[in-house]
Amino acid sequence: MLLLAALLAGCGSLHFPWQKSTPVAVEPGVPAESVTPEEVAQQCPPVQEVVCAEPEVKVVERVIERTFEKVVEVPVAKDKLVLGSVETVAIEPGGLLLESLIDTGAPTSSLSVTELKPFERDGKEWVRFKVSAGEDDDNGVTVELPVKRYVRVARPGFDSQRRPVVNMSLTVGEVTHMVEVNLTDRTSLDYSLLVGRNFLKDAAVVDVSRRKVQGQPRPPQPK
Repeated sequence: MLLLAALLAGCGSLHFPWQKSTPVAVEPGVPAESVTPEEVAQQCPPVQEVVCAEPEVKVVERVIERTFEKVVEVPVAKDKLVLGSVETVAIEPGGLLLESLIDTGAPTSSLSVTELKPFERDGKEWVRFKVSAGEDDDNGVTVELPVKRYVRVARPGFDSQRRPVVNMSLTVGEVTHMVEVNLTDRTSLDYSLLVGRNFLKDAAVVDVSRRKVQGQPRPPQPK
């Protein structure tokens, strides 16, 4: 009896959002025990299946940026020489072939000479000096050239030197340039000629891992 009353009360309190609330009608004077379960079921609203929508899933794509080193090959002009760290150079005047150090750190070229003596000719300053092709060349060649200017060169561990600068023709491979050369005594060094940037600029590139790439110099023939 109590269970039936609870069911009637429960059905009367049921309320769904899509339905209006309708209480269970029980006629006055009718005892609750006379109401059958079938009548209670008819008073309750039909059970409806509620399907919940699936939750929306958002896929977030993570983009990881990576920086890659890009290697760019820079072409070398076809008219430029490829030189090693050491090359054979022809000098004029003198007509000598000298084993020379290619030095990209030196602004000007430098030649080792002995018996350097300044003198005056036609009111201008000249120098007379001797150039040797190597230790086996006892005599060497005497050269006379006008002085273009003087430079002061400071070397670590040595006193600064005031050196005369002259114009000389240097030939490496098939390329010949007239460049400024400062004169000094380099007999204590391995190479009597140092080829600096004033020859290399716009004319050559240097591969320090190689030696004597150009072989014997080929100076231009006099016409």
